[in-house]
Amino acid sequence: MPEPLTPTRHFAFLLVDKFAMFSLAAAIDAVRSANRLLGHDSYSWTTVSVDGDAVTASNGLPLKVDYAVSDLGAVDILFVCAGLALEFPGKSKALAALRALGRKGAALGGLSVGAHILAEAGQLDGFRCTIHWENRAGFQEKFPEIECTGNVFEIDRKRYTCAGGTTSIDLMLEIIRTDHGANLANLVANQFQHERIRSATDRQRVGPERDLSAKSDKLRRIVETMADHLDEPLSAVQLAKGAGLSVRQVERLFLRHLSVTPGRYYMRLRLERARELLRQTNMPILDVAIATGFTSHSYFAQSYRLLFGRPPSEERRTTY
Repeated sequence: MPEPLTPTRHFAFLLVDKFAMFSLAAAIDAVRSANRLLGHDSYSWTTVSVDGDAVTASNGLPLKVDYAVSDLGAVDILFVCAGLALEFPGKSKALAALRALGRKGAALGGLSVGAHILAEAGQLDGFRCTIHWENRAGFQEKFPEIECTGNVFEIDRKRYTCAGGTTSIDLMLEIIRTDHGANLANLVANQFQHERIRSATDRQRVGPERDLSAKSDKLRRIVETMADHLDEPLSAVQLAKGAGLSVRQVERLFLRHLSVTPGRYYMRLRLERARELLRQTNMPILDVAIATGFTSHSYFAQSYRLLFGRPPSEERRTTY
């Protein structure tokens, strides 16, 4: 029997309670489509849970898995699939299994919030990663020594992370491109009406707008600079100088494209980060204020209520 043209790759997906179903489906369907277009199975996959029992996704649908993670054989990459819950039944066993795999030199990945679980297991130390934008603030506060880029996906040696959702497709397309070339990756993307394959340098959303790519390149760079300096906000002069513009030119740029002044936009970015920290962490409210560039607790509370219609303390009491 002739040898296959390319080696078969086998992936495993560790599902935890309230995992993101769409992220999992996007990843699996990308390699399924690659198999169909190749005409043979270059990729296969297995689903596992902590104890081998079915796992309920964040949309409420239960999914039966193939094995318990302890019974898993050799795989090329094990991806952790997480979603709304960072605490889940059997978490200590999951972390222990990830540590054991890491000691063996296994390749590990995280879809959506899976990067947080990998970090808790100590498997992202010294690696570059990414995570869903909504969880990045909490991640950076808990793991300040880990480089979390905010890009749509990251591949750093044996660590594969993505922001979930459609970025699961981009991550898998990059793996397919590496294995079989750009032509097959493009054909798979076309199957899903995925008009543009994003690279690891593409950033996730950084502001209230869904996408700034169609707007001014200088505007996009200024917003990204703002997002990278929320704890110690830059002055209008510093932002303008970094973009090679005058303060007045920056003001006109924001008013033309976003109908808001740079100062108000910057304030909203900081307060959105504060809301993420309040929802995702147990940081004291004063620490949240300091982490988002406020030196006065009262000014922070006043600004927060003005934007979101509730005080920070009420946000903390809300369950999402």
